[in-house]
Amino acid sequence: MANPLDSTTRFSSRVENYVKYRPTYPSAVIEILAEHCQLTADSVIADVGSGTGLLTELFLKHGNQVFGVEPNREMREAGERLLSAYANFTSVDGTAEATTLPAQRVDFVTAGQAFHWFDGAKTRQEFKRILKPQGWVALVWNVRQTEATPFMREYEQLVHHYAIDMENTSQEYRVNNTVLAAFYGLGGYQQVNSAYQQVFDFAGVKGRLLSSSYMPDVGHPLYTAMLASLATLFEAHQVNGAVAIEYETRVYFGHLS
Repeated sequence: MANPLDSTTRFSSRVENYVKYRPTYPSAVIEILAEHCQLTADSVIADVGSGTGLLTELFLKHGNQVFGVEPNREMREAGERLLSAYANFTSVDGTAEATTLPAQRVDFVTAGQAFHWFDGAKTRQEFKRILKPQGWVALVWNVRQTEATPFMREYEQLVHHYAIDMENTSQEYRVNNTVLAAFYGLGGYQQVNSAYQQVFDFAGVKGRLLSSSYMPDVGHPLYTAMLASLATLFEAHQVNGAVAIEYETRVYFGHLS
């Protein structure tokens, strides 16, 4: 059985829901990095903690050569299946702290919904090793907008009520300005945000909830009660059989000085 606190295995049982229901990333990410970091289709990317390839595919569609570095076997294999049509994709069995990539190999290191799992000091050293001179690190999160709508407020209450180890695993608890400032160094970093949205029927909302590693999974004592609460919440807020989950896509970027 996977260790529930091991970041390299904890998503193994959630791959199907992750593939189907996790949000992708808006094209605004490409636009932001092109404007501020001179990203072009010729830029070589290491997408670290690439998972099933949600952020990786955004760069592949842009024309970039991308190394998807992922330690979790189930997630990595799902990404390999989903991205098999892209000749510019290379799957790598590695971690943020030990990517296995050659030195000065990439123009950008990116991490989508993943940096909060990394060991900051070891990751910084590894990223500096694989980046070309003046290379960029871009960290991206889709962050739920918990006060955006009545549904979002009540959904967040449900999440906090049933979550089993959110403080140990959620980005909101593990990443802050102090952590990012220490990681990027004296040169600092910039942040640009973009709005994003998912519209779901009940199956989608259920799958999205279960894709989060801190929520009870099948067999947990809270699982049935959680889904009953979710069904009640959905019925109270659905319009034509759907609800919207609102996000802010946050893009942090800078050099590792």
